[in-house]
Amino acid sequence: MRLVLASASPARLSVLRAAGTSPLVSVSQVDEDAILAGLGPDVAHEDAVAALARAKVQDVVGRIVAEEPLPGRAVVIGCDSMLSIDGELVGKPHTPEVAAARWRAMRGRTGRLLTGHCAILLDDGAVAGESGGTRATTLRFGAPSDAEIDAYVATGEPLPVAGGFTLDGLGGWFVDGIEGDPSSVIGISLPLTRQLLGDLGVSPVALWSDRA
Repeated sequence: MRLVLASASPARLSVLRAAGTSPLVSVSQVDEDAILAGLGPDVAHEDAVAALARAKVQDVVGRIVAEEPLPGRAVVIGCDSMLSIDGELVGKPHTPEVAAARWRAMRGRTGRLLTGHCAILLDDGAVAGESGGTRATTLRFGAPSDAEIDAYVATGEPLPVAGGFTLDGLGGWFVDGIEGDPSSVIGISLPLTRQLLGDLGVSPVALWSDRA
């Protein structure tokens, strides 16, 4: 049984490796902005991240089936995280200006980090099952000073991550607390992933043999 991670996220890869697996990595090439635009402005935030995760996995599965069929059984899993705060769904800031503005707006406030998950089972290169879901974790942000925000943004860490913060890096200094699953905030929920694997008839124990 092989595990394929449809994500370039080093944090997600780190979580899965720490949990005893050695995933293959195949990065999706979907246009996330186009998918969100197609969902419309009234889509529920939970449904938006779920749709993005499914699109990523389907993209990778399509390329595996067409170009590099895997022998035997394999599970392809992908995720998408966004921060729901003050009625807005916030993704990656990408630029220092956006990251700094977002931190000034969300410091001292509470938000929900939503992570959509999708898992597709392949059997000798053919799709044999699919399961998906979303995990929400509540975060209480601290109140860093303007100087601290500027210093954090200058490190570059918040630019490529959902919501512009991390829990397992420098951003952890500025998160006062969470309610829910910490692995989901880092990037992939192990409890939800275990549930999705179970829906596909796969135990996480079957993936431990992938350890290097």
